[in-house]
Amino acid sequence: MPSHAHSFNPYAAFKALLAPAPLQIGTVQSIHQGEATIELPGGALIRARGQASTAQKVFVRGNLIEGAAPDLPVVTGEV
Repeated sequence: MPSHAHSFNPYAAFKALLAPAPLQIGTVQSIHQGEATIELPGGALIRARGQASTAQKVFVRGNLIEGAAPDLPVVTGEV
């Protein structure tokens, strides 16, 4: 095998094809053992890890709080 050969990871290649999780905004409802329960604009509740305080608006992607969001009215619409 040549010294310049690279290993191929099929899982990493497959994961690269998938769309990333969307960035969402929500309001922290509660925090328990380092996990926040966040209410999204449509009323859905999700759990995410990260720094936040109760009633704070945050940006969340997947199950990770990415940071504080501005406290502005949220308008939703369907495309």
